[in-house]
Amino acid sequence: MSNDDEYSATVLGSHWVSGPPSAQPVVAPDRVDGSVMRFGPGVTAAAVAPFPVVPQPVPARQRGGGLRRYALAGAVLAGVLGYLCWQQYGPGVTVRDVAVTTDPAGPACGGTADVVASVRTDGRPGTLAYRWIRSDGTRSERLTEQLARGQQEARLHLLWTFRGQGSHTAEARLELLEPTRRTAAVEFAYGCTP
Repeated sequence: MSNDDEYSATVLGSHWVSGPPSAQPVVAPDRVDGSVMRFGPGVTAAAVAPFPVVPQPVPARQRGGGLRRYALAGAVLAGVLGYLCWQQYGPGVTVRDVAVTTDPAGPACGGTADVVASVRTDGRPGTLAYRWIRSDGTRSERLTEQLARGQQEARLHLLWTFRGQGSHTAEARLELLEPTRRTAAVEFAYGCTP
């Protein structure tokens, strides 16, 4: 090491390159790019940058750019969620027509009549609630039928078994409870002679 009194660790030997620091005039630059980096113990702002560092304002078009960047994705997500909610909670199934049929000849002795209700819908998913009412005074409990999307017809069956001799005119009535109230019925004859 030399005994030079002018040597300073904070100036990093600037006099070795361009002479002593007092010999050079300090010239402020006309513009500042980036930030001032300081390192080492004892380095002051005046030793590294003798001019003031002024932060540049952010242009208006860069502010809020993050929100605009995600606006399209947010709109698409909102649209998909709205569609799924409409599918789940939107308008339900609509009944267009109800008809009840069976074999007009009726069941044979000790036979079973298969009474079929045909419920035509608009194809939306939903639940039909219904009950069967027979002319002998029997009422079924509340029954349900699930309809899938695109299913435009539900076939509801009532199996009515007859026993004994004689003849009887029977009526089976479908009472649709939900989504709308409708009824449809069919009459048929049971006859059994020895």
